[in-house]
Amino acid sequence: MRKFGDKSTCIFHDLGKSIGGFVMLNEVAKERATLKESDIVDARTLKTSHKRLAEILQPGMTVLDVGCGTGAITSGITEMVGPNGRVIGIDNNLELIEKARQKYKNIPGLTFEIADVYNLPYHSEFDIVTSARVLQWLENPQTALHQMVKSTKHNGQVLVLDYNHTKISWEPEIPVTMQSFYDTFLQWRSSAGMDNEIADHLSKMFKEFELTNIKVTDQSEMTKRSDNDFQTYITILAGVASSKGKQMVNDGTITESQRVRAEGDFRKWIKECAKSQTMYLLAVEGTKKSD
Repeated sequence: MRKFGDKSTCIFHDLGKSIGGFVMLNEVAKERATLKESDIVDARTLKTSHKRLAEILQPGMTVLDVGCGTGAITSGITEMVGPNGRVIGIDNNLELIEKARQKYKNIPGLTFEIADVYNLPYHSEFDIVTSARVLQWLENPQTALHQMVKSTKHNGQVLVLDYNHTKISWEPEIPVTMQSFYDTFLQWRSSAGMDNEIADHLSKMFKEFELTNIKVTDQSEMTKRSDNDFQTYITILAGVASSKGKQMVNDGTITESQRVRAEGDFRKWIKECAKSQTMYLLAVEGTKKSD
């Protein structure tokens, strides 16, 4: 097994396209970010999973949802803006877009398009441009944010919801095997250029793009054993070990036995010990200045 941190497991790894022996970092990030299973995103709703956006939506608004996945949150946006509004969801994953189109094909004012977050085909068109839990998966979130700002009307709003993965907490502490897996997972992400602390860097990024009236809202997701949906959220990391963990094994970052043990120990911890989990999540919004 290659040790994590070796050049062979970083941007020089044989993932994605190669130019002159060097791997294009964005192809590595794209591969590692690809959603293999959509159960988690399918279960999300506007009112529970993008609360700040739900608070500022108004009837008749035009909204762009960047990284919409299967459209679960996007469909809720359409309900809020009503028949006089317009909502577009974009994603680079054709399979997810096709699923969204099929599921929500009868909702007027809602369309789903394949688009590249680094080259959005819109210019000053939307009252709100938003992304939820998307920039965390990008190796160049600054370019994506620039494209979002470009797509926003003057005096319109940009709203980004995202995590700082280094600030997740559990009660009681998770097993050592899973903590080791999680630490390595974050290193695996950062080796592809992803920012594990993106939530706490958004305000500075917004200022760099001259957005004004910047507001930060804590949207941290806490789940407790007494919650009806506890199993849905407490098992997220187990799902990461099952899906992304297999990619890490294929990349030579961990062994399959390490992955299996970490997942098994964590599921046992959930069954016998887990009391709560808190995922640090911020919503950051700003206004695009008028000409």
